[in-house]
Amino acid sequence: MNIHEYQAKALLRDYGAPVSDGVPVTKAADAKNAAGQLDGPLWVVKAQIHAGGRGKGSFKEADAGEQGGVRLARSVEEAEAHAKAMLGNTLVTHQTGPAGKQVNRIYIEDGSDIARELYLALLVDRASSRIGFVCSTEGGMDIEEVAASTPERIISFDVDPATGYQPWHGRRVAFALGLEGAQVKQCVKLMGQLYQAFTEKDMEMLEINPLIVTDAGDLKVLDAKVGFDGNAIYRHKDIAELRDETEEDAKELAASKYDLNYIALDGEIGCMVNGAGLAMATMDIIKLYGAEPANFLDVGGGATKEKVTEAFKIITSDPQVKGILVNIFGGIMRCDVIAEGVIAAVKEVGLQVPLVVRLEGTNVEKGKQIINESGLDVIAADDLKDGAQKIVKAVKG
Repeated sequence: MNIHEYQAKALLRDYGAPVSDGVPVTKAADAKNAAGQLDGPLWVVKAQIHAGGRGKGSFKEADAGEQGGVRLARSVEEAEAHAKAMLGNTLVTHQTGPAGKQVNRIYIEDGSDIARELYLALLVDRASSRIGFVCSTEGGMDIEEVAASTPERIISFDVDPATGYQPWHGRRVAFALGLEGAQVKQCVKLMGQLYQAFTEKDMEMLEINPLIVTDAGDLKVLDAKVGFDGNAIYRHKDIAELRDETEEDAKELAASKYDLNYIALDGEIGCMVNGAGLAMATMDIIKLYGAEPANFLDVGGGATKEKVTEAFKIITSDPQVKGILVNIFGGIMRCDVIAEGVIAAVKEVGLQVPLVVRLEGTNVEKGKQIINESGLDVIAADDLKDGAQKIVKAVKG
């Protein structure tokens, strides 16, 4: 689960991290008053979407102006004008894709004098199964280019969970970032605060880009992007309340309410599979035979008829879907339950595209009987290869 920048900064402020004062705004009419609550004389107006690259992004609508999603204002009136230009319009960045994201809220904060821009992140390193620090002296909007062209400028190391965070970890970050004097002490303290927030709140990723050194020589968190482990949200009611469902794909949101593992993709063949590994193999073989999957959908090993019905409805709600492949290997999952769910869903929402069903495993004969006696126009497949070839052929004509 992701949260907005202003929410991330509020959370980090609770742990003592140095952040600028700011006010979130959802209505342009409130922007002038919000800016007036801050010291000024320079304000920063930031679009709040769950995507990076806002500063280099562009708005689809002409009335939003040519500036990106992060703008400077030198008066409260200019801050209000920026708010009016952003709110309700669609911001496109390299992370949103061409569709972009609608800006439903902005964040107005005090401007900062910047002497240096640095990069810092904490994340779960899957290779070592530990929390890792990632830092670079090359912070700012071009960090992706730094990672691609000069990866040696990015330094990373893990924290042993047996010891947890120690002051020497902070000093290692400080020296990697070229900090000196009192800045080293500040860095040691800040890294401890961030590590504590990361572990106590079950974060998956905490990215600060940029972490700045001000003209006065102090460290400050100028931007923050935070993602949480969805499997641990039940432990954090305060974090769950920060969820902004308008930032999520409607189909993925609906799937989460039925405990379905669904990710929307850009292809034309909808997939319903049980098991993440089999789902990945299904998507791969669809691509092998010349088409693209429209989604990743794992109904899980203990799916009920109702869950399968909802999964099918989610797939068919995608206008890009031109065909559907149901690929079930019944171990824990029973083929007859899948068949009953598919039949119920088709009767409820109709079937406007070709449907190929491949069943194998527990109660497979009963499942096939249910499909065959349903009267539906379903294409049967003997195995995964056969199913992929048939659905691609049906879609491609």
